[in-house]
Amino acid sequence: MEKQDITTYFNLSFRLGLRQIISFSLSNPQLAWTAARLYFSFRMGEKKRARYQRQNVQIPPMIIFSITNNCNLDCAGCYAKVLHQSKEKELSPEQFKDTIRQARDLGVSVILLAGGEPFMREGLLDTLNEFPQMIFLLFTNGTLLDEPAIQQLKKQRNILTVVSIEGDQHNTDLRRGGGIFERANEIFNKLKENKILFGTSITQTSQNFELVNDETYLVEMMKKGCKVFFFINYLPVNLESYELAPTPQQVLRHIAILEELRGKYPALFLAFPGGEVELGGCIAGGKGLVHINPLGEVQPCPFSPYSDANLKEVTLLEALRSRHLEIIRNSGERLDESDGYCALWKNRQWVDALYKNEI
Repeated sequence: MEKQDITTYFNLSFRLGLRQIISFSLSNPQLAWTAARLYFSFRMGEKKRARYQRQNVQIPPMIIFSITNNCNLDCAGCYAKVLHQSKEKELSPEQFKDTIRQARDLGVSVILLAGGEPFMREGLLDTLNEFPQMIFLLFTNGTLLDEPAIQQLKKQRNILTVVSIEGDQHNTDLRRGGGIFERANEIFNKLKENKILFGTSITQTSQNFELVNDETYLVEMMKKGCKVFFFINYLPVNLESYELAPTPQQVLRHIAILEELRGKYPALFLAFPGGEVELGGCIAGGKGLVHINPLGEVQPCPFSPYSDANLKEVTLLEALRSRHLEIIRNSGERLDESDGYCALWKNRQWVDALYKNEI
């Protein structure tokens, strides 16, 4: 699939997702109205991005923004802990807010907030409250979601809270620490009681694959109120954990399972990077997304920690004009993802050479 076909498909997927949220939220008029309003904002963002595209500037529909390296947990095999740690200063509160403002003005519609633990950034929800026309996917371990935060989320319905677990109690507590699964279930109950749309992010490994793809398990999660499922294929950041990565056979089977689930249940089922199997190519580098790390460095994606622009020094627009990002977008078959594995991670030596200007 060509670069612009991938971008168009990615835009279409978001539109369909928002329309689906509207349809299964009709029993909650306030949520349905918010989803309809955000659908309209997304279409307006598409028009902005199209205008920039005519000027040969690729503005992605989504940015993954790792807003802090700080975290109150120490999860085994955490890629952020390995790839994104630094002693340099993170973006200040003013720089953080200005980055979101710049993204909004360029037509970026969706910002996925990650970490570390996003709630470790002070005043997070107050900052997001200034951008009601944007969609925020807030990925959290849930442990810092107290009652005041839940009441804020009840008012800020453009934020989709996504609580990360590993499937069941055994797998979650094994990776994240004792009591984390029980705490996540408490948060699920509170979010459901307050009629807040929420989802879960499940790190999919070769070991928990059967559990997290079991229909009975997913139906139980839906009964808890979960309406959006993100399946994140485990990325082995060292040789010791390589066997935890889902096998190619599991990746392809997972895509087929999600297709069946989408036709049966009123929920969204998303896979990363497994969903790119349907596209055949990587959506990083601006085709579908870029990554901003806590220091303000603009990178192709979270799994490719290379940068030639820092938002402390340049604007987001200047950063997106990067020659390196353009080469990645136009790399064709090199970044094939039909096996469900992160193409930039597989080609990290090539990306390293690119950012060292050896290519």
